[in-house]
Amino acid sequence: MTVERSKPKSVWRKIERWMVGLVMSMIAFVIERMVLRSVRKAGKTKSKEELHTTLTSKGGEVDLTDVR
Repeated sequence: MTVERSKPKSVWRKIERWMVGLVMSMIAFVIERMVLRSVRKAGKTKSKEELHTTLTSKGGEVDLTDVR
């Protein structure tokens, strides 16, 4: 439910709202960069692990947990 105000917002209130929006945008940008960097790093390590998972056995049992 919205309530109409008879008095317009003050200049200080507008500046405060603008500054809060600016700071929140900067925080969102930094968090997004951190997430993208971690996703890229996770993708690189995963591809390296896939290359080293080839095992050759001569009939014996192989336990994958001992390999890593």
